[in-house]
Amino acid sequence: MIRLAIIGAGSMAGEHAKHYGRIEGVEVVAVCDRDYPKAQAFAERHGIADVYQDLDDMLARDDIHAVSNVTPDGVHKATSLAAIAAGKHILCEKPLATNAEDAHEMAAAAQAANVINMVNLSYRDAPAIQHARALITGGAIGTVRHVDASYRQSWLVSNAWGRWDEDSQWLWRLSEAHGSKGVLGDVGVHIVDFASFPVGDITRVNCELTCFDKAPDNRIGDYVLDANDTALMRVRFANGAMGTIQATRWATGHHNSLTLSVHGDKGAIRVDLDASKDDVQVCLNDDVHPARWSTVKAPPTPSIYQRFIESIRTGENDQPDFARGAAIQTVLDACFVSSLEDRSLAIAS
Repeated sequence: MIRLAIIGAGSMAGEHAKHYGRIEGVEVVAVCDRDYPKAQAFAERHGIADVYQDLDDMLARDDIHAVSNVTPDGVHKATSLAAIAAGKHILCEKPLATNAEDAHEMAAAAQAANVINMVNLSYRDAPAIQHARALITGGAIGTVRHVDASYRQSWLVSNAWGRWDEDSQWLWRLSEAHGSKGVLGDVGVHIVDFASFPVGDITRVNCELTCFDKAPDNRIGDYVLDANDTALMRVRFANGAMGTIQATRWATGHHNSLTLSVHGDKGAIRVDLDASKDDVQVCLNDDVHPARWSTVKAPPTPSIYQRFIESIRTGENDQPDFARGAAIQTVLDACFVSSLEDRSLAIAS
């Protein structure tokens, strides 16, 4: 039996609890949150026996083998390092940290402690992106030349997810003073991984970040609305391929859409998670000259929660690990500098 604890008692922590509850041989035995009544209510909802307000007290338990860290972004570093120091295997929510320096420190600590470490880049769970990677790395489309990737959300123009201008869960994401790094920090981590996971590392970036006007004086109550809400990137990959990556809150007609097109000198693939999480569109072989596309069904893939547990059982650290989270954060840090200084930047390896 693998016994886990969850750090944090918010809505995403509930997703972690539900997924672990479906895995045989796994038990979530404790939850910790600074808001003790919130943690108590969370434990009751998910059938968790023990509730903590003090993280060190929970981590001192020898019978807890691993933790899921589902705290706010700004405390990922402190809480993760505490868990690692206690010898716990760890799955941390994205982004791994709010800057690359902290993320690399976390990755080094996990490696030194020899604990299983993974970051929840959740769109890796889609069979389509896993199969796209297999096709590309297997040479199906030849040498990659051009990549287009987009993450489109519309909650600034649609009330499908609620009223962004009245609800703190959206307002804080628009305010730097409340810990937001904008759309780039929130979902940029996903689309940068989504683009580079099948293709290879990003080695150069030129980024422009924009914050459009949203309210009188760009302020609602205590929230100054100054965090970026649109990000456009021009990137180069390690193999020399060029690409464009975009993320926006203003994509009317798209609730939460991820798309990827990868074009090589022998073929191409397309992934559209809105259309299907299991299908990959391909243009290969005899279909290249007439530019004809067909659809292939991707084989099933385990969730990151399943892969995390399997890594604990086997001792073989699956991906995406903390080092990958740090690499993505390095790209995001470069994007902020690139936008501020209006120039292209090489990505440090």
